[in-house]
Amino acid sequence: MTCRIDPLMSEGNVVAIRISGRLTAQDATVLRPLLEQEPGVVALDLRDLLFVDRDAVRLLALIEASGAELRNCPLFIREWVAQERRCKERSDVDV
Repeated sequence: MTCRIDPLMSEGNVVAIRISGRLTAQDATVLRPLLEQEPGVVALDLRDLLFVDRDAVRLLALIEASGAELRNCPLFIREWVAQERRCKERSDVDV
């Protein structure tokens, strides 16, 4: 299964997008510009996301830190995103 990106109904100024399947570095390069063009707050529904690679996790951590919401995030992805954000915070402090 590959990555599938589906827009969902917008709720006020929140644009909801469902991502399902496998999210890899290649998909992340497609997803990033899509998210950057959205004028409002972005909410990603990750309920059906089955696999992520490190680049995809880095993107999820980055966009969450920028204000996006990760909805229905599977626990293994949530933990990996949190770990990535902690590592990024530590590296920012060390600089």
